[in-house]
Amino acid sequence: MTDQTSTPVLEHWVDGAPWSGDSGRTGPIHNPATGRVSGQVRLATSADVGVAVERAATALAGWRDASIAKRQGVMFSFREILNARKQELAEILTAEHGKVLSDALGEIARGLEVVEFACGSGHLLKGEYSDSVSTGVDVYTLKQPVGVVGVISPFNFPAMVPLWFLPIALVAGNTVVLKPSEKDPTASDWIARAFADAGLPGGVLNVVHGDKEAVDAILDHPTVGAVSFVGSTPIARYIYERASAKGKRVQALGGAKNHMLVLPDADLDLAADAAVNAGFGSAGERCMAVSVLLATESIADALVGKIAERVATLRTGDGTRGCDMGPLITREHRDKVAGYLGVAEADGAEIVVDGRDVVPDADGDGFWLGPTLIDKVPTSSAVYTDEIFGPVLSVVRVAGYEEGLALIEASPYGNGTAIFTNDGGAARRFQREVSVGMVGVNVPIPVPVAYHSFGGWKASLFGDAKAYGPQGFAFFTREKAVTSRWLDPSHGGLNLGFPQHD
Repeated sequence: MTDQTSTPVLEHWVDGAPWSGDSGRTGPIHNPATGRVSGQVRLATSADVGVAVERAATALAGWRDASIAKRQGVMFSFREILNARKQELAEILTAEHGKVLSDALGEIARGLEVVEFACGSGHLLKGEYSDSVSTGVDVYTLKQPVGVVGVISPFNFPAMVPLWFLPIALVAGNTVVLKPSEKDPTASDWIARAFADAGLPGGVLNVVHGDKEAVDAILDHPTVGAVSFVGSTPIARYIYERASAKGKRVQALGGAKNHMLVLPDADLDLAADAAVNAGFGSAGERCMAVSVLLATESIADALVGKIAERVATLRTGDGTRGCDMGPLITREHRDKVAGYLGVAEADGAEIVVDGRDVVPDADGDGFWLGPTLIDKVPTSSAVYTDEIFGPVLSVVRVAGYEEGLALIEASPYGNGTAIFTNDGGAARRFQREVSVGMVGVNVPIPVPVAYHSFGGWKASLFGDAKAYGPQGFAFFTREKAVTSRWLDPSHGGLNLGFPQHD
């Protein structure tokens, strides 16, 4: 157990208040820009998770039976709190994740979109009605909440990913147990407090911090009816298999190796800007980052040169200092990502910009690796095949459209992809042929707006439902069909006329 005497301890949030649980275990929270420990977080036992689930189950009846108008009212109030205090939350994200403040505010803005979508969700919670399917018989459907649901969120988007799931799960009438990453957990407690300030009853949203023990407890608990997850593909597969084996509904969003195909007729300045933004934003720690640039041979030299020019202008450093890119989440992850540069050199690739040479604008011993550009990467190299999850952009040179498409199709992942071209026919063909869940045309990070749904294909998604949008409501509700017959007064039923006085 880590010493707690000099740093604050972040508690769980259960039944509308901070709660320490029974575990004596804690884990450190680091500031990645300084390398220093900024706090401790409770690590829940299975029994602690069980208490949170019990509180959620107790709160379910009252919240499920509350009117849609009341649930939407809480969501409206939460939206106002989040919007008014977003700078406060952004500073928490920068302090614990390391992303620069502009990235943190952008993350909150995307989460806010889903909150606003949930505010107007009544039409997605209504059923359908068929009159007189048989003589005197009607059929209609009800959409009802699943019950107690679990949300397991990753370190790279400590606010946005919970906000992909919580607003929809809650407005649909479910109660929630959220398990955030123990690396940057404070944002989840902040969100839970903000929901309480917005009028959410105690027990409807609970936060338990922890590691694998807490995750497994959520997956195994018989009262939890559904689990939402975002993270790496191995863990997504594990969560899907373990939870679905227990009869739970699961949406598990996994990893990615996103390709950006640039054709000879593309605007190279637009493509270069896009590659830099999509490759190095949030230090590359996002499942929608562009990590492979497929450059057609005729324009590859010019495009790589333009990207290198832009990378040279980027400032890496403390996210509070107006820098363009911050540190990686942990020292271990930084070292793992940096190790791929040695692999690239051994495999014959050309390192155009070496992030190991970065001099950050920061104090202390942070977890630094600057933007890295690697050209002529062999497709047999681990630099190409692995999800590196860091600021490393690999360039693979291809003969043209057909070879580029074939490489994307051969990838085990199918999260996001993009094509840069001024040829409408090529773009239309690409969006129809490519086996990827989210496609950008001259857009490098094609994350859908909140009223569409987010999710990939192949090894990037386990389960049938994508996140948020219409599929999010389908995931967090169950449909019930009712077939009814009512006898009219001629059959001796009730007298439906006005009362008569003798």
